[in-house]
Amino acid sequence: MAFKVVITDYEYHDLLIEEEVFSNSPLEIEFVKAQCKTSAEVIEVCRDADGIINQYAPINAEVLSSLENCKVISRYGVGVDTIHLPTAHEKGIIVANVPDYGIEEVSNHTVALMLAWSRKIVQLNEAVKSGNWDFNIAAPIYRFSNKIFGVLGFGKIPRRVIEKVSTFGFELVGYDPFVSKEEMAKYHVKKLELEEIIQVSDILSIHVPLNDSTYHLINKESIANMKDGVLIINTARGPIIQESALIEGLKSGKIAGAALDVTEIEPLPSSSELIKFPYVYITPHSAFYSEEAIVELRTKTAKNIVQVLEGKSVDYLVR
Repeated sequence: MAFKVVITDYEYHDLLIEEEVFSNSPLEIEFVKAQCKTSAEVIEVCRDADGIINQYAPINAEVLSSLENCKVISRYGVGVDTIHLPTAHEKGIIVANVPDYGIEEVSNHTVALMLAWSRKIVQLNEAVKSGNWDFNIAAPIYRFSNKIFGVLGFGKIPRRVIEKVSTFGFELVGYDPFVSKEEMAKYHVKKLELEEIIQVSDILSIHVPLNDSTYHLINKESIANMKDGVLIINTARGPIIQESALIEGLKSGKIAGAALDVTEIEPLPSSSELIKFPYVYITPHSAFYSEEAIVELRTKTAKNIVQVLEGKSVDYLVR
């Protein structure tokens, strides 16, 4: 019996890694490659699919309702915000992701953004290259041991971030409703409520998934309650921050700066006001990237499909 597996969309030059995973399995798999942009396009190509690999194409309730044979949807990466989970679960479709492929990369990128911003590396480099040998252009810079570093979320990535920044002397605080204070204490992190961590953090690093409860979690009200001069880091998902409120906070000086790997609209429009702020650092959703991470991501995404079609339990089940 042949299984039909469809990839809704992809940004890689080829799919040799995925094809190798499928060819090494004992199953007969017909692998269909598409570049869908709309739900209508996904429905057309995936209606009779047994398995789906997804990157950015929408797999909403309408798409899911149209699927006749689908047993599993495997999404590249950690987030599954392209998939309407309630409908998938209602239909008994297994949803899988790859939550552990870029832990080192994203945590390294987070720390790199924090260090570059806090030490004003970009400004100092630009000054020297323009002929200005004066460190005072970066003032003020503060010692980390006098600052509070907070993480929103306490999954695998923020835990590695904490391990890496713990050597700098920060007071460490965290918020995650699903993690106990005892678990956080193992990392020398004090557990706080959401309102508390927003109020006390000098540096606030965001590591929560994007869902209905975290959409615009950082908004006008929460920013108003933050410390003056806070640095906000986001290597999670752009819409967790209400961008208009962030811009307002930057203009007023309430927020000293932001270090963002993700934005509310991607790619970031060239007209975005965020580009105008010298103390807003932006990278193009690249925190996950290393050559090794990409191979791991693609291999595990395809293996999720094979495991389910073979009747095995999947390693990375999204509940």
